[in-house]
Parts: sequence; structure tokens; C-alpha cells
Amino acid sequence: MTREIGPALAAVLAVFGILVAPLVQPAWLLSLLVILFSGVLLLIEGTRYVSVSIIVTALLYGLGLLSLAVFASTLAIVVLGEFAFRVTGGKPRSYIAYILTGGMGALAAMAYLGVFSPLTVLIGALVAVFLRAALVGREDALMIEALGVAMAQQLFFEIGYSVDLQSLLLALVIALVFGYLSYRFKAADLSGLFSGAIIGLLLIVFADVRWFFIMLVFFILGSGATKFKYREKNDLGVAQSHGGVRGYLNVFANGLVATVGAVLYGITGHPACIALFLGSVASAAADTVASEIGVMGGRPYLITTLERVPPGTNGGVTLLGEAVGLGAAAFVSLTAWTLGVADPWIAVIGTVAGFVGTNVDSVVGATLENRGVFGNAGTNLIATLGGGICAAGMAFLL
Repeated sequence: MTREIGPALAAVLAVFGILVAPLVQPAWLLSLLVILFSGVLLLIEGTRYVSVSIIVTALLYGLGLLSLAVFASTLAIVVLGEFAFRVTGGKPRSYIAYILTGGMGALAAMAYLGVFSPLTVLIGALVAVFLRAALVGREDALMIEALGVAMAQQLFFEIGYSVDLQSLLLALVIALVFGYLSYRFKAADLSGLFSGAIIGLLLIVFADVRWFFIMLVFFILGSGATKFKYREKNDLGVAQSHGGVRGYLNVFANGLVATVGAVLYGITGHPACIALFLGSVASAAADTVASEIGVMGGRPYLITTLERVPPGTNGGVTLLGEAVGLGAAAFVSLTAWTLGVADPWIAVIGTVAGFVGTNVDSVVGATLENRGVFGNAGTNLIATLGGGICAAGMAFLL
């Protein structure tokens, strides 16, 4: 019985905290009161980690790290969203209940405080479900979830980027549909679904839907290359694990730099941000295609010593891999030019940067990854960063 009552009590406490928040000043006093009440929940079965998430949020507000609006929004998303998730059985479809309940609660909380920032709320809700999916099974998941939601919302609240509600909702629908289809066709797991949705939303909101389509081209190229002769690659022991299903590490490693480029472009409008974005996406496409198809091009050479190494060795390259990698970078860049995102010079720069990025991946793989300094995701992140910086640098020079 306490397992059912506990989450409801946590939800009631969160709502009470939101209602009295503007009436209790200074901030540290409200923080102290919320922490004291939350301490009672620690004694109730099934609410220990919910109460910890409330305490973490209250501490951040009391220390002045969160605005009042973000404090209230975070409480609504994490506590009310978690309540809805549990009530609906904690199944994959329960994430929908989480987003709707937490998001609507956060919008209501902000409206009560006289603030309207739907982008902040949507980012918070998506970060929440992403962390919920990525940290499943961990006892400290809710604490990390509260911290992540609070910090993400505070960042976008301070940026204060303006977007009309219709465009924001359209971006959300496109991003979630893309994520769902990726999950439905086993190209991504739940954490990949929501991390991809976050990236898609940011690309569309801060740039426009064409940038999302360019990222989609990379995704299709990468998924197709992964499926290419998968059985043969599996027999050789060089196929992607889990049938090529992508998780959040892979999504962020390949899309984080590009997303930063899109966000910076939305804020500054500088053309170098287009190059940063395109160089990063072209690098991700080139590296994925070169790895997945190039491995079938015979025994590779280690890029640092040119010695023959077994297929699948980090840093191993083949002529086939180099050729298809360059082709993938060119295809992504051509898409950007066709859609009007990049001019011809930026498209050429993106192609060159993509080829550079995939070879940066090989060098890092042959050195740092083989020594255990980085995993595959870290290597991919460095490669996309290298390609993006290379493109941005060339754009500045030209």
C-alpha cells in the first residue's frame, strides 16, 4: 500500500512546493522547508529516490543556481512525470505519459509564476525521459535525472532563445516521430530514441528543418552501411554489436558537435557555424560508412605504421574504406548544398573536412583507443570535433 501512496505523496509535496514558492523568500528558506518535508518521504517505501530528487532540486535553488521558474518546472517534470510513469506501469509507452504529465505540469507551474518558456520545458521533459531510459536499473537515476533536467533547463532559460509555439510543436512532432521510427525499426534503443529526439528538436528550432534532413541523410547512410553484408561481417567478428542498434553514446558521439554548430548558428547567424555543422556531420557519415563497408575491402593497413592488421582493428584502413568514406562526405555536403544550407564553397569544405574527420578517427583509434584511453564513442566524438573544427577553420580562412 505504501508503494502506491508514496509516489502520490511526493507529487503532492511537489505541487505544494510550487504553490508556495513565490510566497517564501529568501530562496534558501524555501529550500530548507522543502528539504525538511522531503526528509519525511525518505522513511516511506518506494519514495526514497523521488525524495532525493526533490532535495537535489531544492538545494540547487537554495544555492542560487536555479531561477524560481526553473526550480518549479524541474519539480513538476521529475516528480509528476515519475508519478505518471509508475502509475502507467513503467513500460515503453509510459514515457509518453511522463512527457505529457511532466511537461504540462511544468508549463502550468511556469504560468503560475508568470513565465512562458515552452522551449525550456520541452528540453527539460526530453532530457528527463532520456535520462530515465539511459539510467534504467540504477538506484541513483532519479537524483541524476533531477540534476540533469535542472541544469539543462537553466541553460536554455538563460539563453532566452525565442521560437513561436507552432514551430516548436512541429519540431517536437518531427523529432519524436523520427526517434520512434528509429526505435521501431531497431536502429536505436530507447536511450537512442530520446537522445536523437533532443538533437532533432534543437536542429529544427535553432536552425531549421533542412539541417535535420542533413542529419537524417547521415543516419540513413550509417544504418544502411551497418546492415551492408551484416551476416558476413558478423562471421568475421567485425559487425556492430546488438545488430547495429544505436544507444545514446553513439547518438551523442556523432551528433553533439553538429548540434552545437546549429545552436550557435541560431544565436549568432555566423556562416562558420554552418561549416562546423556540415564538417561534423560529413565526418560522422564518412567514418561510419568507411568502417562498415571498408572492413570488407580486404586486410587493412594500420594508419600510423602502414602495417597489415586483422580486419576490425582500431585504426585499420583500406582503399575501399577511404573511397566510400570520401563518397559519403561528398553526398552529405551535396545534400546541404541542394537544400540551400551551404553554398558551393562550404559544400567543398564539408567534403574535405569529412575525409579529414574519418582519418582523425583512424589515428585516434590506432593510438589512444587501442591503449584503452578512449572507447569507440570517445573516438567518434573526437573525429566529428576534428572534422567540424577543420571545416570552420577553412571557412574563416576562405
